[in-house]
Amino acid sequence: MVRKKEIIELKIEKIVNGGEGLGYYNEFAIFVPMSVPGDILKVKIISVKKSYARGLIEEIIKPGEERIEDTSKITFEDFQGCDFGMLKYEAQLKYKQLMVKDVMSRIGKNENIVVYNTLGSEDPYHYRNKIIEPFAKDKDKIITGFYQRKSHDVFEVDENILNSKLGNKIIEELKIILNREKVSVYDENTHTGILRNIMVRTNSKNQAMVVLIINANKVEKRYKDILMELKNKIEEISSLYISLNNKKTNVALGDKNIFIWGEKTLTEEINGIHFNISPTSFFQINRAQTIKLYNYAISLFDNIENKIIVDAYSGTGTIAMLLSKKAKTIYAIEVIESATKDGEKTACENGIDNIKFINGTVEDKLNDLIKNNIKIDSIIFDPPRKGIDEQSLHAVANIGIKEMIYISCNPSTFARDSEILQSLGYKIDAIQPVDMFPGTSHTEVVGRFYK
Repeated sequence: MVRKKEIIELKIEKIVNGGEGLGYYNEFAIFVPMSVPGDILKVKIISVKKSYARGLIEEIIKPGEERIEDTSKITFEDFQGCDFGMLKYEAQLKYKQLMVKDVMSRIGKNENIVVYNTLGSEDPYHYRNKIIEPFAKDKDKIITGFYQRKSHDVFEVDENILNSKLGNKIIEELKIILNREKVSVYDENTHTGILRNIMVRTNSKNQAMVVLIINANKVEKRYKDILMELKNKIEEISSLYISLNNKKTNVALGDKNIFIWGEKTLTEEINGIHFNISPTSFFQINRAQTIKLYNYAISLFDNIENKIIVDAYSGTGTIAMLLSKKAKTIYAIEVIESATKDGEKTACENGIDNIKFINGTVEDKLNDLIKNNIKIDSIIFDPPRKGIDEQSLHAVANIGIKEMIYISCNPSTFARDSEILQSLGYKIDAIQPVDMFPGTSHTEVVGRFYK
């Protein structure tokens, strides 16, 4: 047993689901974030439970072989909030595969499933096409950055290694202007001050949309002038917005996003289909890996030509539009009305006429399709982190859909749902992890269930 604030010497044995290292001190489990198997560490205990404790690295006595060369970096903040940043990239991919195997065995009750090597990124840096950074004051200087772990204290970094290089350039230039103009920074405790967040979206054409998020109920000329000066200094900026958010909330964007200058949307292309991206649009953060993920998922369909496919949790219809090139008809079901409308608009602009967009819940609208005698050959799920509603899984089984492709951003809920599907008579032979977020412990997975 250990005591809080005690400093112990610990060897890390493995990385567990969630990304923390695990070691044993007198057979008592100690979880340590930012640690690597093989590390010998001095660890300060920060919390003690009945069967385990958690600690933070005080010193690296001897680094594990898979730790990056710079051993001066030991904290979450040192790695700019990247909880896998301490691992060499090949090791990141290895441990993501092992974490998927672990949850499929423990939660999915499937020890025999094949988990392929994680599909990695050609460049694990500067892949984010969207970033939102909060403003803060450091002494008298306006900064942006990341929240420290389990707090709302902002820390600044020299370079955001995951943000696009253009995004970093824009934020740095904006801070120079804001400091010169001495604009006030929002204080969430007193609900005073102006600057809340900066959002930058970029595309593969090296164009940028800038959204300045402020605590106000109207746009004053001063803030328009600041953005216009920024635009004049950085020619890649193609779109400017100010978002008004005067609510006491942790949600970044306000309800009113005021268009200031340029194009109203950024355009992005995936497999020849053009998408319009507004400040509120959902679009995958990592375009290069998204293409790999979606192409792989679509390749899993058996004899896709002439099939009628349901795209469940379709969002703005990205997968549906990629499927439309090969399948006969797609029914895209999405509960958020604005996303459905965005999908309809994009399909129209791309001349796609074999997608039927349906607004509503998956369980309700699936049943409606069946009542209308629509023969569904296959279904593809890409749900939020909480996974698929169990009622929807039973509906799929009851309808008799024989093939299901499941994309998940949360291997734990994928494993939970896979156990339910297997109890309903479905089989899954293999899973493909895809590294959508290098530098972090997050993993996307995709697999094919069949009867």
